[in-house]
Formats: sequence, structure tokens, C-alpha cells
Amino acid sequence: MDDILGMLHELCPHVMDGPLPVWARNLAYRLALLQRPDDPELMREATENLWLHGPEWDGIAADLRRRIEAPEAG
Repeated sequence: MDDILGMLHELCPHVMDGPLPVWARNLAYRLALLQRPDDPELMREATENLWLHGPEWDGIAADLRRRIEAPEAG
């Protein structure tokens, strides 16, 4: 999992740029989330990336946002 995040942070140090295609970046975040499904920091990072790269990812980003906010509200 750390290898996936390391690759993302190295190749895409800023959310809006980097050589990885959007689909590969989003897939990498989804794979990382499968390994750490309850990591709020990772969910926030993935959500930020998903919101910025197309409306087809908005539903997934909204679900992640709800998962982040649920424990904070309770």
C-alpha cells in the first residue's frame, strides 16, 4: 500500500498535474482504499483527487465524504 501512495505522491505531487492518466490515478487510490478502507486521511486525499477529475467520479467522492463525516458527526 505504501508503494502505491509513494508512486502517486512522486508522480503526481500536485493534485492537478502529473504524468499519470486520471483513470490510472483514480484506480491507484481505489486500490489503496481497498487495503486501508477506514483511513480517513487517505479517504480525504482520494476524495480531493476524485472531485477534481470529472463528474463520473463524483458519486464515489460523495460516498467517501459521507464515510469520513459519519464518525465525526457521531
